[in-house]
Amino acid sequence: MPAHPMSIDDARALFPGYGHGTYLDTCARGLLPAPSRAALEEHLDALAIGSIDKAALFAATEATRASFARLVRCAPDEVAFTKNVSDGLNMIAASLDWRAGDNAVVCLDLEHPNNVYPWLNQRARHGIEVRAVAPVDGHVDAARIIAAIDARTRLVTLPTVTFSPGFITDIARVARVCRERGVLLLADAVQSVGVLDTDVAALGVDALAVSTQKGLCGLYGMGFLYCRREVAERLTPAYLARFGVNVGGGAHEATLGTSNYELMPGARRFDLGNYNYPGVLVAGASLRILEAVGTTAIETHVRGLATRLIDGLLEADLPVAGGAAGAHTGSIVCVGRIGAGGHDSTDDPEMAALSQRLTARGVVHTIRRGMLRFGLHLYNTEADVEQVLEVARGHAQAA
Repeated sequence: MPAHPMSIDDARALFPGYGHGTYLDTCARGLLPAPSRAALEEHLDALAIGSIDKAALFAATEATRASFARLVRCAPDEVAFTKNVSDGLNMIAASLDWRAGDNAVVCLDLEHPNNVYPWLNQRARHGIEVRAVAPVDGHVDAARIIAAIDARTRLVTLPTVTFSPGFITDIARVARVCRERGVLLLADAVQSVGVLDTDVAALGVDALAVSTQKGLCGLYGMGFLYCRREVAERLTPAYLARFGVNVGGGAHEATLGTSNYELMPGARRFDLGNYNYPGVLVAGASLRILEAVGTTAIETHVRGLATRLIDGLLEADLPVAGGAAGAHTGSIVCVGRIGAGGHDSTDDPEMAALSQRLTARGVVHTIRRGMLRFGLHLYNTEADVEQVLEVARGHAQAA
């Protein structure tokens, strides 16, 4: 069941990392709340003394699956466990019955590499076309994506929010066209789920992959794949193990069915062997906090902070990606010129100097593709924003 309601202030108190400097790097990894750390420590203690209760771990796994399903508003059977976003994306990519000449539509310039290589791999294996759509001023342009869809398009893949420059994608607009034309729509939602309110039905996506170390405030090596039931049950998993096979409710995990096996319903067919139980337990505890606060409240909070940060940076005459806040603004704010550097570097001396000033003042941030990147979550406050703006104003005066 969902946790009891909780205010953002009460939730913030559960994060020991709050107050240890100014943490604005959720877009790389979220802070770990105390209850999640306690769940992990309890599990490690049980491992140390040999008192693991496997049935309790299975129950916790199903509770975590159900909690994530509530967060994104789907059925638990539409959720599979993964190692990370890349794992979830590849589960879908490798399960489609590709034919030579089919195409996948993707905005290569704005995707994380891990939502590029799965499609290049299918091109090498099956002779599909990877149809690249150019961005517009750092945005994944819905009109261009739609224009690239034709009779041989099998799949469109998009980020809900780009990892850099962090703009929200108009997923729903693309989804309506994909549904009309029978094209599968797959989203990388790692920069939105847990921070921005996510309703998979309202978005219209067929599948959505996330990992837990960012907005879900969990561990590396753990993730979720949502796959709409009607879509999942048309797919044959590339890998199959016991948990993806229906041998009857309550059967032991090592029960072997017949050679005429039946796949599990929905996305459960993508589950493999034993789960990442430390990751499951940590994610479960963090999800309870996010549920208790509510992602609608979290989104309102972080987008308000992002707008204040953008306004102040523009007042300091700094080049904010995307300009003034608007519909594209989520929880990530970037400063600098798009592409003015490598993946984690900047060629712009002004941005490099500003980054050094911020680091010296304890502001944790990242550099992505030449830009300074700030990622917000529920534990951030107006004071965090003001700390960045104070450094920015001082930098502008010194320039």
